[in-house]
Amino acid sequence: MPAQPFSAETVVVDGQATLAIHGDLSGAADAELTGAYDEARTGGMTSLTIDFSQAAYINSTGIAVLVRILAAGRRDGIEVRARGLSPHYIEIFEITRISDFMRIERDDLATAGGIA
Repeated sequence: MPAQPFSAETVVVDGQATLAIHGDLSGAADAELTGAYDEARTGGMTSLTIDFSQAAYINSTGIAVLVRILAAGRRDGIEVRARGLSPHYIEIFEITRISDFMRIERDDLATAGGIA
């Protein structure tokens, strides 16, 4: 499977930031994802939802990048949530205990016949 370029879009409305991930989340995404987090923080973010619905692939170095974002959120007092994760990545986040540090929204999976 060919790599899909990573990009991240951030929108902050009334303190609620949404960071939409597109493409492959790997170590190569570190600078852009960190920059998107910093942009949201300076934009007045009080909570963060990371939207994984357009993430093509997440590898172990991408998980390490995500853990750094979670650590920054914890340091900054920002609640972090995830949405749009496939059942496969929900399981990985639970096995690696990332789900202990971010709430995983599952409503969109319930309507798609996935995990509720």
